Amino acid sequence: MSQPPSSSERIDDVDVSHEMQGSFLEYAYSVIYSRALPDARDGLKPVQRRIIYQMADMGLRPEKGYVKSARVVGEVMGKLHPHGDSAIYDALVRLAQPFSLRVPFIDGHGNFGSLDDGPAASRYTEAKLRAEAIVMTDGLDEDVVDFVPNYDGQLLQPDVLPAAFPNLLVNGAAGIAVGMATNMAPHNLVEVVAAARHLLAHPEATLDDLMAFIPGPDLPSGGIIVGLDGIRDAYATGKGAFRTRARSTIEQVSARKTGIVVTELPYLVGPERIIERIKDGVTKKKITGISNVVDLTDRKNGLRLVIEVKTGFSPEAVLDQLYRQTPLEDGFSINNVALVDGKPETLGLIDMLRVYIEHRLRVVTRRSRFRLDRKTERLHLVDGLIRAIVDIDAVIRVIRASDDTASARAELQSTFTLSELQADYILELRLRRLTKFSRIELESERDSLVKDIADLTALLSSEDSLRTVVSNELADVATNFGTLRRTTLLDGDDVPVVGAIASQGLELEDEPCSVILTATGKLLRTPITTEFPPQVKRSKHDAVRAVVRTTTRGEVGAITSRGRFIRFTPVALPSSESTINFATGSKATDYVVGLAAGERLITIVPVSTLPLALGTRRGTVKRVDATSFPARAEFSIINLDDGDEVIGADVAPDGHELVFVSLDTQLLHFPADRVRPQGVGAAGVAGIKLADNDVVIAFVSVPSDSDAQVVTITSAGATLTGADPGRAKVTPLAEFPGKGRATGGVRSHALVKGEVGLALAYVGTDPRACAQDGSARELPTEPGKRDGSGSPLSDVVAVLGTRLR
Repeated sequence: MSQPPSSSERIDDVDVSHEMQGSFLEYAYSVIYSRALPDARDGLKPVQRRIIYQMADMGLRPEKGYVKSARVVGEVMGKLHPHGDSAIYDALVRLAQPFSLRVPFIDGHGNFGSLDDGPAASRYTEAKLRAEAIVMTDGLDEDVVDFVPNYDGQLLQPDVLPAAFPNLLVNGAAGIAVGMATNMAPHNLVEVVAAARHLLAHPEATLDDLMAFIPGPDLPSGGIIVGLDGIRDAYATGKGAFRTRARSTIEQVSARKTGIVVTELPYLVGPERIIERIKDGVTKKKITGISNVVDLTDRKNGLRLVIEVKTGFSPEAVLDQLYRQTPLEDGFSINNVALVDGKPETLGLIDMLRVYIEHRLRVVTRRSRFRLDRKTERLHLVDGLIRAIVDIDAVIRVIRASDDTASARAELQSTFTLSELQADYILELRLRRLTKFSRIELESERDSLVKDIADLTALLSSEDSLRTVVSNELADVATNFGTLRRTTLLDGDDVPVVGAIASQGLELEDEPCSVILTATGKLLRTPITTEFPPQVKRSKHDAVRAVVRTTTRGEVGAITSRGRFIRFTPVALPSSESTINFATGSKATDYVVGLAAGERLITIVPVSTLPLALGTRRGTVKRVDATSFPARAEFSIINLDDGDEVIGADVAPDGHELVFVSLDTQLLHFPADRVRPQGVGAAGVAGIKLADNDVVIAFVSVPSDSDAQVVTITSAGATLTGADPGRAKVTPLAEFPGKGRATGGVRSHALVKGEVGLALAYVGTDPRACAQDGSARELPTEPGKRDGSGSPLSDVVAVLGTRLR
């Protein structure tokens, strides 16, 4: 029998439907605003913002040591984000994954997972902030954003980060809220900054104007985006879709087998998922022509998925099946939903950039006001100090004659016409500051403060000046953290689309330029088209491998060690107006050309109708008819045997000599017209006959009437690599008799005791030698005999090339 309610109890009748509706709305509001959707200003969800802020507050800067991820999770959960450690750690892990974010914010140490496997537990991994995260928080101590209470009201946290770059576009976002979701694609930092700067300078810019800077997404995993109509729809309306495709080449994977080698996958697709789908397709007979799938991915060489094709099947047809039946071609739907002024909105490209620009203008304005106030306060104190120092004896008499601090303060104020703040500051000052030298310092500081205050006042009174500051700061971020595009864009006809302006962030005209490949493998573009200036000739990296004269919007062909021919545009390369700084070119080679792990850039050539010649490590030679080149952005220019690779390549019309130099000192040259031009699918013919264990170390094409020199440098096998500089010899090519193709050549260098062969060889005009960092090295000045032993070198030579001219 139930007891009647006591007088202290109260029972309220509540309508269940009304209560459920209210509770659901509160839950939905919490998910939308506090968990799932990013803020359009800094592009971060609350948990991500809190992690970055808390790590910055903990002092986990890039130059400091790592701390356990569990400690970071505990600090964030205890102070700012009471939603469970697993949610915080998952967010932290994603901020550290280079395959998830285009610009990661956290430097992770340990197993932070892969596309197919999850991370280790937080107690096993360590983390600290990357430099990119530091610029996202820069200025928090200068009142640039509002701070709001944490979940229990005991601490404060930033409502939004200052965000030195447009993170929402650069890293994208993904989240599922209640009744809505967001899915944004990552973009290239340099391109996004370029578009933002253009919109700052031209607020009336159209979508077409901005797409000249941002032609499409740039995914962390690289790959290929096919078709741009959906991307334009997304940029216009906030909703769209595109298809991503793996980057693959068709190679000779064994003596009798051809394979499809995949080096880049679609965004967030892992190799194990690909292998599983291929095996399932083969089992169900939806995919035919595949004999095996081998995953050769490792930390050293990166992604390498080899799909072996059965004999008699066309690799191109098999690849087409794979695109249809597996995630080697995958879709990405864009739904740009983010919080604007606390409300979820669907944003187009212009909207996202405008929200960010307005945010940065507010940040710079608040920062400038903060600095103006601080400098004005400091100037007030400095003025008081200068007045006191002028008659320091009177100041000391006043202080000594006063009974207490209050009377001293009052007497100082009346005697020297000081404010209470100035009087207090003088009373707290140490006597050693009141010297003649201190007066000079104070007067200098006063002048500097007056100038700074004038500059800040002028800045705050000019909208154009504020926009200029924001633009310049964005340019600095792009310079410090920008990388070149990884993802290739193809239009509906599979023709590469290049963001001509985007990679540099400048409105470049189509004007003559030179593309330079150094002997150490770096690329650079320069507008110099006639004679390189003296300061270039004296700089590092004098030795170059190839120079191609073209235009900024033209095309250049790159040939790699794996036999790939890759078209690229010079505008994507670092540029220099007068002094060529090849340090900036180091990034360009991998990203512009798109080299796979273990792949080397052999040379660059003009895209013309002239035939090209290629020589391989195993002595094969091939002349390629350039008129047979497909219109694709990249293709295989030679079928290589297993273990073989391209050693050299160059333009080789009739009237040129093809030259091989082998490890065993053999040199062979013969007319280029002895090799019949073939199509891109051919494997070439025998070039030089090699002895057992001998390989080709140099292959070139030179005009028959040129004054080419042959440089050979020996290797001593008994010493450590780089310990013995070896012996070098420079000999005119004319001294070496020509022989027929597929013969053994003649000896080019006599080895002395302890030498095992040639370390380096070069054939061409104006030879130059360099160390690995590009520093010049001396070569013998006197010509050596054809089969002489050469002269000892004083320094180790790492690369050989020709002079910039």
